[in-house]
Amino acid sequence: MKLPEHILVIRLSAPGDVAMTVPVLHSFHKKYPEVKLTILTKKRLAPLFKNLNATLFFAETKTEHKGFAGLFKLFKQINKANKDKPVDAVADLHNVLRSQIIRSLFKLKGVKSVPIDKGRTGKKELSRKENKVFRQLPTTFQRYRDVFSQLGFDFEFNFKSIFDTKPVLSEKIISLIGNKEGKWIGIAPFAAYKEKMYPLKKMEGVANALSESSSDKLIFFGSIADAEKLAGWKEKYKNIIIAAGRLNLEEELVIMSSLDVMVSMDSANMHFASLVNVPVVSVWGATHPFAGFMGWGQSMNNAAQIDLYCRPCSVFGNKTCYRGDHACMNELSPSLIIEKIKKVLSS
Repeated sequence: MKLPEHILVIRLSAPGDVAMTVPVLHSFHKKYPEVKLTILTKKRLAPLFKNLNATLFFAETKTEHKGFAGLFKLFKQINKANKDKPVDAVADLHNVLRSQIIRSLFKLKGVKSVPIDKGRTGKKELSRKENKVFRQLPTTFQRYRDVFSQLGFDFEFNFKSIFDTKPVLSEKIISLIGNKEGKWIGIAPFAAYKEKMYPLKKMEGVANALSESSSDKLIFFGSIADAEKLAGWKEKYKNIIIAAGRLNLEEELVIMSSLDVMVSMDSANMHFASLVNVPVVSVWGATHPFAGFMGWGQSMNNAAQIDLYCRPCSVFGNKTCYRGDHACMNELSPSLIIEKIKKVLSS
């Protein structure tokens, strides 16, 4: 069977899921450098594909490419841009209505298209209230690779970092954080859903304990809105730097590459830090690593979580705690997180 020569890879959102494509695509291209990859994603996530030999195509699904007419326009734009070497396979790593429409349009041209198997049955069994089937499910990385396997490609994972060499800190970054001295501890205390967030008051206790070391710096990541929630911490505790909302994604990735450890919820920042080969102490509440979303190369030993009969109650953390007490996070001791951080720093 003749292998495809040009694959359209579709993964539009969410940021963490897009980040999880990166180790797969790097590993693929290391074995099959002659195969052209066109990645259809969101423009703001372009820095994730740094140093990957691929063409990026951006979907503006809220404006230019909104609705069926917009997606049809996007389909025509992709074809027009690739007249010299047309797309001859579609790897749908998203498998939602938008991507289904795009791959269906390519199928009408006779282009082979393979969607990701999201493993919904296993995830439902893992997260249901009663009679949970508590087992490690295939990771999202494995599910992405399976799509390429169905297209005829076989390869092993061998990804380390999006950076070939450690990037130099820019003057802008140095003016914000300073030169690298002592340990740099990244903290990303926010998540898209409340059920995945460690209570800020308890995270403040973690920050207080870690700030006691005069040689270490605590660098907080997040959005502009997140930065407002951290107002006052910089004045209350030593060596705290609020980077949230002050840098673009590429700059954040550069800073993360110089971290000694990242502390993150089950969120995009766990995956961003993983892409620059930094150990992550990940904090898990409503969700669980068994669903397959642990960061690339991260150790379960660094996952801060407690065993509860109700965990996980959700695959994505988008369901309200049915117990009403958010025990998975409220009963998770700051000392456990601090202990895991210190173990990473001393290893």
